[in-house]
Amino acid sequence: MAINEEEKIRSIRDAVDFAIVGDNISDIAEFTVEKYEFKSDATLSSETREEGIAKIKGALWQRVDELKRRRMQLLAEMFTLAETTLEEVINKGK
Repeated sequence: MAINEEEKIRSIRDAVDFAIVGDNISDIAEFTVEKYEFKSDATLSSETREEGIAKIKGALWQRVDELKRRRMQLLAEMFTLAETTLEEVINKGK
């Protein structure tokens, strides 16, 4: 019975809790705005602050999506390496 490789790769558990990632992204965005205000000795308007936080979150989530795609590529490479290694072991005795 053949197992679809893509399904198996997708079934590998995520090592990341995205609820925690979301919390961290919010914290990073808010900290970045506060850091800017502190360093600049300025207070941003609530509109600028909200827009800045929203844009930062968007950029960070985009990075998370890129990392998720890269993770899938790495998992696929690991499956390929595992198969190649097994074939080497099997063919060694022939």
